[in-house]
Amino acid sequence: WTRAWTEFVPFLDYDVEIRRVICSTNAIESLNARYRRAVRARGHFPTEQAALKCLYLVTRSVDPSGKVRARWSMRWKPALNAFAITFEGRIVASNT
Repeated sequence: WTRAWTEFVPFLDYDVEIRRVICSTNAIESLNARYRRAVRARGHFPTEQAALKCLYLVTRSVDPSGKVRARWSMRWKPALNAFAITFEGRIVASNT
């Protein structure tokens, strides 16, 4: 870690909210791994619609109740505000 210190230090300059989101990429990688596993298990899809349905079903199986999705959206709100402040003019605010 001492050799990578100069690459790590800029990470510490970001707000805590931004650092939390950056560290949450493990969840994204986990979802991508589930997608790859599902696609590899089926091998071939007759249509693009069939492939999208497979990915949709994999996504739904991760959180069938939708409670985790609500928790993630609440977690992103402070991060988006921090991104908007840190990168003023580069982030488009949304009312949703």
